[in-house]
Amino acid sequence: MTGVRASFRQGMTGRLAESARWRRLRFHAATVADEVDGRMASEKIEASGEAARASGQDQPQPMVQQALPYPVPDNEEARLAVLASYHLMDTPPEADFDRLAALAARVFDVPIVLVSLLGRDRQFFKASVGFPVCETSREVSFCAHAIMQDEILVIPDATRDPRFRANPLVLGPPFIRFYAGRPLIAPTGEKVGTVCLIDHEPRFRFTETDRHNLNDLAAMAVDRMELRRLDHARNISQARFENIAATSPDAIICMNAQGEIGFWNSSAERLFGHGAQDIHGRSCRILVPGHLRRAYDVLMERMRRGGGLGSALRTFEVTGRRRDGVEFPAECSLSIWRDGPNLSVGAIVRDVSDRRQNEERLFRLASRDTLTDLPNRSAWRQCLSQTLASEPGATVLMIDLDGFKEANDTLGHSAGDAVLKEVAGRLASSCHEALIVARLGGDEFVVLLAGNDEHRARVVAERVVAAVTDRYGVGERKVSIGASIGIAFYPAHGARGEDLISAADLALYRAKAGGKGCYEVFTPMLREVAIARRAFEEELRRAFENGEFELYYQPQVLTSRGQLMGAEALLRWNHPQRGLLTPVSFLDVLSHKPSAAEVGEWILNTALRQAAEWRVAVPGFRMGVNLFEAQFRSGRLMSTVRRALAESGLPPDALELEIVETILLQTDPATIRLLHDLRALGVGLAFDDYGTGFASLSLLKRYPVSRLKIDRSFLRNVNDAPRDAAIVKAVLFLGRAFGMSVIAEGVEDERQMAFLRENGCDEAQGYLFGRPMPAREFAARFILCDTPPGDCGPELRERARIGA
Repeated sequence: MTGVRASFRQGMTGRLAESARWRRLRFHAATVADEVDGRMASEKIEASGEAARASGQDQPQPMVQQALPYPVPDNEEARLAVLASYHLMDTPPEADFDRLAALAARVFDVPIVLVSLLGRDRQFFKASVGFPVCETSREVSFCAHAIMQDEILVIPDATRDPRFRANPLVLGPPFIRFYAGRPLIAPTGEKVGTVCLIDHEPRFRFTETDRHNLNDLAAMAVDRMELRRLDHARNISQARFENIAATSPDAIICMNAQGEIGFWNSSAERLFGHGAQDIHGRSCRILVPGHLRRAYDVLMERMRRGGGLGSALRTFEVTGRRRDGVEFPAECSLSIWRDGPNLSVGAIVRDVSDRRQNEERLFRLASRDTLTDLPNRSAWRQCLSQTLASEPGATVLMIDLDGFKEANDTLGHSAGDAVLKEVAGRLASSCHEALIVARLGGDEFVVLLAGNDEHRARVVAERVVAAVTDRYGVGERKVSIGASIGIAFYPAHGARGEDLISAADLALYRAKAGGKGCYEVFTPMLREVAIARRAFEEELRRAFENGEFELYYQPQVLTSRGQLMGAEALLRWNHPQRGLLTPVSFLDVLSHKPSAAEVGEWILNTALRQAAEWRVAVPGFRMGVNLFEAQFRSGRLMSTVRRALAESGLPPDALELEIVETILLQTDPATIRLLHDLRALGVGLAFDDYGTGFASLSLLKRYPVSRLKIDRSFLRNVNDAPRDAAIVKAVLFLGRAFGMSVIAEGVEDERQMAFLRENGCDEAQGYLFGRPMPAREFAARFILCDTPPGDCGPELRERARIGA
């Protein structure tokens, strides 16, 4: 057996190239690794020392020991020794590690992934995605902190962490914000490096599932490192080999040309169930399942005839057979050598059952949407790229669900998820000819067809619309969902994947503008419209910067006496070329821009300053201000309202915030709490356009609304349409029942006003009293009237009609 072990030690062929070692000149030091003994020694080449010797100063100057600028484990020397035993520092990239890093990038959707090894004063990146540097100093290393703990180190935002906010990698490229690093722990317990995830944006949510996945990836990396360490056993002493074989978690087996086993370590005993004494001298065929023994015999015969293994067979996956007959997946690394005329074979075998399951799960996670089990964005991009490279034509159908946002807000996120899963199943079954049906995120799906037949694309689109359009929900709570589709063809509408997707997106945008359940085929005109829209968005951005926005004001009066109670502030845009624009021309675009919250704050501050002036003449004057959804998401609405009230000197009840239904339909605790806080402050909350959308009566009970606003659409025919009259009466009844005041918008004639007065509506607003107008004109008509301020009565309406 000793001869077999010696032959194995001398002849076991490694998988890595034995060519020149990868070395780099380092300006601050030269680090020499003694990989044979596993010792790491560092030599500092001091320019000052060289100068001292050149000047005849023979005595070296004593070195002042300083605290290191990074944490160091207590077992640092032992850790470095184990790191050296892996023989990975300063080595070329390897496919196994590169694939692992790429998999991590897809699973976690991060731009940067590193497999980092921590040397004495630097970290070396064995594999990386999105980071072109092969090493950095340990001083700036996040991973130096990660190896100080057993579990994953998560930094949600490095700019807020005192340990890292001044780090050069935070202040400069790659501008690290989020970091998550899992230590790579050797079987003996030393932490030699990390697998880490990095993002340029903060991430405040890292779930238990994320932790589990990162732990699995780290375990896979350590697996590969262990195989690498065992490969180097051939170059070291007999005692060293026996120590590694005894402590290795992997089975190490040596056999002769006939396949008779001559060496069998303790891990092999545990893996296969055969004791060393029982297995010695027996054929290795007993470790191979019956259906694979023919292939095993062919391989052994090939090696006996000197055919060798070839690089493709040095490490491969096989199926092993335990003593009890149970089969298991294994990774086998083979080497052959000759001791004189005798052939010997060495094998390192590892049970990869858990790893295979984890890899399959992680690869599935990287390519499948976890909610719907459809292919995800990453798989879609790969399929599209392959299709465009191999097919003469292709069709993209971009699908967006109509009414899903309202369903999600109304029914809740759990029900929304159920809707998405149901829709995904319908899409998959209705697009059987598709190359791929994928979910890109949210309520956006995509279908890829081979070929560019427009008739077939329209047939599929109609089939999808029919399959998806339905009422979804739980129990009696159901909402209508439909599908809008944009269609683009390759190569007519784009030669590259991103061009094709852009074309389909533009067609989808046009389809949604046309109403629910529509599909549109891309035309070049749509791109021209999109370019014009982007130009309009840029004009809109400059409008705020250039002071082109202005507030107009429309009076709100008491129905019983015509007394002025307040005004609603309405945004207008003094466009340099197109003149005065009302919100219908730009509000939809503005509300989805990043500047929406800032514009909303300007409206609030400007309106309250104006109200403060008018309240001097009209005691109790109230100002209504509309809010953008972006102001709720900004996290600073409460502080903005407090500051605006303080700066204007107005009491809270002088402000009424008008809130649209889409905000009230949000059921997240933060929104509910914010609305209650605003109401507790004393600010009024008006439910704008009540009755026109999806709002249920439960909203009136859940939210602290103080006023209902009846939409103008119900007032238009209130005197002639019994159903409109019934709706208005119902809203008035609800208002009284819930202790809320009610104001009607769009009042244009005395008959409407009489109806409201007779049915107990508190206030009214509309052209009967005045169109929206600039502040100066509003003051002249309603603040500085001849009768007592705010009590113009019929004269107010008469003045408004004359002025209009």
